[in-house]
Amino acid sequence: MDAVFKAIADPTRRAILDELVDRDGQTLFEICTRLVMKHDLTSSRQAVSQHLAVLEEAGLVTSRREGRYKFHHIDTTPLRSVVERWPLREQP
Repeated sequence: MDAVFKAIADPTRRAILDELVDRDGQTLFEICTRLVMKHDLTSSRQAVSQHLAVLEEAGLVTSRREGRYKFHHIDTTPLRSVVERWPLREQP
């Protein structure tokens, strides 16, 4: 669970997850472009690639190769452990 908290602690990584929720299955180039256009984040491709590696390590992103392209997909399964640890309660 520590890897999940580390991954979502960074605002750039949260923006990447937001973009994958909006449009799953993007390449590194597409993610970089959307971060610039929608979030005004001008991280280098290498920096975004490193952020994706942290997200993959936490299990929040998976990737698949198709020819020379690598497509990134969101996986929210690891977030369930957070919700299960601290379940939401209804307010009285």
